[in-house]
Amino acid sequence: MKHAILGAGAIGGLVGTALSSLGEDVTVMVRPERLKSYPPNLTLERPSGTLAAPVKAVSSLAEPPDVLWIATKTYQLETALEVVRTLPGCIVPLLNGVDHVAALRARFGREHVVPGTIAVEAEKIAPGRFIQRSPFVLLNLASSGEPLLGALIGRLGNLGFTCQFIPNEQTLLWWKLSFLAPFALVTSASGMNIGGVLANPDWKLELSSAIAETCAVANASGAELDPLRIRAGFDSAPPGMRSSMQKDLAAGRQLELDAIGGPIVHGGERYGINVSTTAKLMADIRAKAVAQ
Repeated sequence: MKHAILGAGAIGGLVGTALSSLGEDVTVMVRPERLKSYPPNLTLERPSGTLAAPVKAVSSLAEPPDVLWIATKTYQLETALEVVRTLPGCIVPLLNGVDHVAALRARFGREHVVPGTIAVEAEKIAPGRFIQRSPFVLLNLASSGEPLLGALIGRLGNLGFTCQFIPNEQTLLWWKLSFLAPFALVTSASGMNIGGVLANPDWKLELSSAIAETCAVANASGAELDPLRIRAGFDSAPPGMRSSMQKDLAAGRQLELDAIGGPIVHGGERYGINVSTTAKLMADIRAKAVAQ
């Protein structure tokens, strides 16, 4: 199949390299000023070894790919979509948060959008060069994508990806957010990695409270999540793991704070759920960002 990657950062690079290494036809969309110097091969350093695979680079998408993988930051999405001048057969967004799915379906049609989530610690270290720091890649897709993507997802499993098709889209989207939001908010507010958070009784309590709030809003939204299972996931996480938001905050970059924490706060207001821990963490992070 022909694949296009919108968002050539850590996640887009990881997915693009993996797909191309399997022999898939992969095109990466980059800014016009970077097109000439973009490397002809993607390189992904993984705990299990290095993958290198060929790629085409373009500045706009004029011909429809079979699959468009979107891996931009949430605040970049609207601008990034301006270079998509055709209707892809299938669109798989791997963005943080939940609100982007409705926006994409309003633009491209419900039947073309297959919601997805990915959980991995990865970084872009140079154009076309990426590093996967976590030992895992968890890729989940809505079951509506299984007829087209089932065989491909099985082949990604051969690369060590853990993949599932999930029937309940709310469970799919909120499952990641129920881990990501508490993780990102607590590590960013504390300045600690997850091992440090779990070793500190006060911050561990903040983490547990944030998990409970997120799961309560998720389940009120139609998801089916067990907060005890989410908490157990943190116990098995690599202790040195840091969130992307934490790294962005330290580097003075724009944060995805509204996309990650916003659905919880808004959901708390909508359903009458106490989300005071999440709201306080968001306020603390905003204050830290302003103070830099």
